[in-house]
Amino acid sequence: MNPQSPKYMRLKEEIVSWIAGGRYRPGDKLPSENELSEQFGLSRQTVRQSIGELVQEGWLSREQGKGTFVSRLSGERRPAGGSRTVGMITTYISDYIFPSIVRGVEAALKEQGYRLLLSSTDNRKDRERESLEMMLSQGVSGLIVEPTRSAEGNPNFDAYMAMQYHGVPILMINEQYPDLDCPCVKQDDEAGGRLATDHLLSLGHRRIAGFFKTDDLQGVNRMKGFVRAHREHGIPVDPELVIRYETEQREELPGTALRELLNRQEPPTAIVCYNDQLAVALLDVVREAGLRVPEDLSIIGYDDSFLATATEIKLTSVVHPKEELGEKAAQLLISMLEGGSQQEGKGWVFAPQVAARQSTAPRL
Repeated sequence: MNPQSPKYMRLKEEIVSWIAGGRYRPGDKLPSENELSEQFGLSRQTVRQSIGELVQEGWLSREQGKGTFVSRLSGERRPAGGSRTVGMITTYISDYIFPSIVRGVEAALKEQGYRLLLSSTDNRKDRERESLEMMLSQGVSGLIVEPTRSAEGNPNFDAYMAMQYHGVPILMINEQYPDLDCPCVKQDDEAGGRLATDHLLSLGHRRIAGFFKTDDLQGVNRMKGFVRAHREHGIPVDPELVIRYETEQREELPGTALRELLNRQEPPTAIVCYNDQLAVALLDVVREAGLRVPEDLSIIGYDDSFLATATEIKLTSVVHPKEELGEKAAQLLISMLEGGSQQEGKGWVFAPQVAARQSTAPRL
């Protein structure tokens, strides 16, 4: 509960969080006003005000002589104004490729008369739960979600199930939690990792280092593509050339690992990077070592973001659909909301391609 809110509003927020998190499901009976009063140290009048507003908003229903029960949030019972609002939860909003994805979603929704409600998790599972509870409390008609640290499981499964139980369709972007049965719009990241590696192998590189952030499934799949490309070329992967890291380690670990690799007797001649952000950061490490790109070391990024062409050395990168992905996600969710076909509800997978630029060259 927000300590800055009025007492009755804090109780409302707490009860909504119970419902959104699945603690109380439609048809369940809430504690009595006396019990709530004692539990939260509030007056009966304050509790009655909170319950009364939640009844008016459609969250709860009273049955004379029986008590207060959780309602099912059908479209007409959601809070006023929510029926044409779509929620979107992403790991980040304002940096890297995320503004482009959001623009695509917003443009497609606006064209069909829907509004967009945005929330960011900052790549934290607890904030993902908070965002889900907020979206349900705002009465969104549908939800687009980029899962947070998708390779680390789904501790918010109950909150997602509560959304679906209340009739809120969910569509995921970039990746999806394996335990949720919902469509996903994404790029084929394993194919992207394979293409990036194959590009370098075709240029004659044989000692290729791969740097992958593996707390999300995008990174895991890009790493699988890296290994697969080596296997298809009949080249064993040196395990010391595969660098795995998590979000908290992204500022230090990759750079430190590359410095060590470059000081070895047989250093790598090329690098596959998890994304363009990492590729730009590793360019600085290469320069510190007195090496040149691509003459001494080839580098390929991922996402073909604005960073790929913002540096002095224009980066070769795997193209991410970004705005197009956002548009497709919004279109499919609208189709789900408006009774589209089953096929449209299965999601969409974009095929990757490589944009070749100055940072990769044949092995001399």
